[in-house]
Amino acid sequence: MIQLLQKLAEKEERIGIGLMSGTSVDGVDVAIVSVKGAGKTMSYRELAFENIAIPGELRERIFRQFDPGASSVDALCSLNFELGEMFCKAAESVVKKHGFGVEDIDFIGSHGQTLYHIPVAEAGLVRSTLQLGEASVIAERFGCPVVSDFRVRDTAAGGGGAPLVPYVDYLLFRSESESIALQNIGGIGNVTYLPAGCSSSEVVAFDTGPGNMIMDEAMSILTEGQALFDEGGRVAAKGRADEEVLRELLANPYFSMSIPKSTGRELFGAGYTRELVGRLQLKGLTDADIMATVTKFTALTIVDQYSRFLGGPVDTLIVSGGGAYNETLLGYLRELGSFEVKTQEDYGFSSDSKEAVAFALLANDTLFGVPNNLPSATGARKPVVLGKLTM
Repeated sequence: MIQLLQKLAEKEERIGIGLMSGTSVDGVDVAIVSVKGAGKTMSYRELAFENIAIPGELRERIFRQFDPGASSVDALCSLNFELGEMFCKAAESVVKKHGFGVEDIDFIGSHGQTLYHIPVAEAGLVRSTLQLGEASVIAERFGCPVVSDFRVRDTAAGGGGAPLVPYVDYLLFRSESESIALQNIGGIGNVTYLPAGCSSSEVVAFDTGPGNMIMDEAMSILTEGQALFDEGGRVAAKGRADEEVLRELLANPYFSMSIPKSTGRELFGAGYTRELVGRLQLKGLTDADIMATVTKFTALTIVDQYSRFLGGPVDTLIVSGGGAYNETLLGYLRELGSFEVKTQEDYGFSSDSKEAVAFALLANDTLFGVPNNLPSATGARKPVVLGKLTM
């Protein structure tokens, strides 16, 4: 094993894969990258990216396991291997489509699928996190090292296990002259704040609250499952947000909770959204008004959290994730914020591929033994090397 890792480390350029499925469970993100160096010397090129849709039947079963009242240990056991197979097939399809062979891949970083996340201990439950997608299935088929289960080591070190992408943000986007906020808007929204000239210990990062999660669920409810998201924010653009409701929603205790902090489907998931949509319908809001309200809610939480917790100005906001394609959401951010709003595309990167690329780069540094969490972001006691290695 040591000889294999040594041989990998001696390669000037390594080809890696990053695999990611987020809280929306709409597909597997697969990024193929070429990486040189590690840590502060690391550089990369994105070679390919695809999002491979998750079959509807499997997606429904994953969602059932999100519910503590409906999940079962036998279904979780099976699902762990099924998800490993899902990630493996997604990676194989992208490798083949873009002209690579399995033998060309030097390593894989697989985030897996988060099933449950408890960032703060609660009644009868300890602080913990659970991602499924058995790495041994992937390693068996690809015959290369697979780094997985990234979040648990940070949790063991006293952190919340999230966010982890800020480590990569710091390496790639730090500026001596400009204070930058990198806002990912996936199912959940999370920010990395890089004050001008900052050190790694000065990076601020946390989950700002709901990203696309409430918007997507609301759209599904309003269309009875015919639409899973508001493409481009077009429905929301036709409506008017209910400002009274927005003020009430912002009173949720999460938004006043001190950082570092993280959240997920457990707080802002389907149950939360069903109650909210029902309440807005009783007030007589149209579907467009409901979508405008929940879309502006995401933007409002982002700007609110910046004012409460960043501790400094934002010169430029760089948005990534699916929310970067929601023009109504971006419009609300420009309206509410006092910063320039850009997307990853403005810097030659992809808003879609950011997180999958990040887990490939995190895996690269794990293989080199480089600590790759940011305690200032996660609350961990110290920097640690993330992930479990399956040879």
